[in-house]
Amino acid sequence: MNRPAGRVLTLLELLQSGGLRTSAELADRLGVDRRTVRRYVDHLLDLDIPVESVRGRYGGYRLARGYRLPPLMLGDDEALAVLLGLLAGGRSGLTAALGPAGETAAAKIRRVLPARLADRLRNVLDTVAFTTAPDQDPAPDATVLLTVSDAVAGHRPITVAYTDRDGARTDRTLHPYAIVNHRDRWYIRALDPAIGQERSFRLDRITGVRTLSGSFEPPAGDDDPAHSLLTGFATADYRHEVTIRVQGTVEQIRTRFPASVAILNAVDEGGAGDSGEGGRRATDRSGRGGGESAPWQRLEIRAERLDWIPATLAALDLPFRIERPAELRDLVLALSERLALRARPGLA
Repeated sequence: MNRPAGRVLTLLELLQSGGLRTSAELADRLGVDRRTVRRYVDHLLDLDIPVESVRGRYGGYRLARGYRLPPLMLGDDEALAVLLGLLAGGRSGLTAALGPAGETAAAKIRRVLPARLADRLRNVLDTVAFTTAPDQDPAPDATVLLTVSDAVAGHRPITVAYTDRDGARTDRTLHPYAIVNHRDRWYIRALDPAIGQERSFRLDRITGVRTLSGSFEPPAGDDDPAHSLLTGFATADYRHEVTIRVQGTVEQIRTRFPASVAILNAVDEGGAGDSGEGGRRATDRSGRGGGESAPWQRLEIRAERLDWIPATLAALDLPFRIERPAELRDLVLALSERLALRARPGLA
C-alpha cells in the first residue's frame, strides 16, 4: 500500500469517527498541507464516499448522515495485530468465549488479504512458538456473556441456571454489577437477593440466562470488583484454615502468595512474639531484604490441601512462624529433612 493511498484510508477513518473535522486538523493528523487534504477528499468522492464540505470559519469535512461505510480495510500492521490477537486470545481462553467465532473471523481476514501480505502473515503464524499448552478450561457461552454484559451495563436483574463446583444445579435471580476476567476465566460479581450477599459466579457455569424487567442499584460497598473476587478466593470455605506469620514486605510475600490465595495483614514486631518462638528477631541472610528491619505480616489461607504450602514457603525464603495448623509444621519439618538428606555428599 503506497503512502498516499494509506493517507486516504486514514482520512476515511478520521471522518468515520464522526463529527466535523477542520482542514487544519486533518492536515496535522495526516502530515500534509490543506491543499493535499482537499485532494484526498476528492479521491474519496471519486470512490462514491459522500464527504460533505462545510464552509465558513468553523467549517471542515464530514461524512453524510446515514452513510454506510464500505467493508473494513486494514493495513499490514493492523492485519497482523488482529490475527496475532485472535491466535493468542484463543490459546488463553479470552476469545474462546465466542466459540468458533474467533476462528471464522481469522479465516475471513486471511482469505481476503492480498497474496503478498497473506504469505508474510502465514510465515509469522507458522514460526511462532508458545511455552504453554492451549487453554483447556471451558469457555462461557457467547450468548451468556453478551446477555450478562447488557444486564451489567443497564443495571437489570437476570435469572440463571447455575451449576456449582459440586455439580448441584440451582435457579437463581441475580443483580449483576461487574464482570471480571481472572486467569483466563470469566466471573460476574452479583448481589444474590435470596441471601442478601454479594458473590462471584463463573460464567461458564451459567446457562439459560434471561433478563428481567426493572432495575437495581449496584452495591456501594464494592468499588473494586476485581479485588473482591480475589478476596473471595482467599476466604472460601475449604478444609484447612492456615495462619502463618512472615517477616518481609508485602511485595515479597505476594510473589508466592497472591491475593487470590491469601489474606495479608500487618502485625507489629511485638505481636509476632505472641507464640513465644516468633518473638525473637529473625535475621535473613538471603539478601532479599528480610531480617530485623522487615515488618511481620500475617498470612491467612483457606486451603483444601496443605501439601503445596511447605515448598511455597521454602521458595519464599523469608523468616516465618506457623500458628496453625500443627499438621503444617509437621509437613514443613518433613520437607526440610528430605532436602537436608538429599543435599548430603554422595547421595542422589
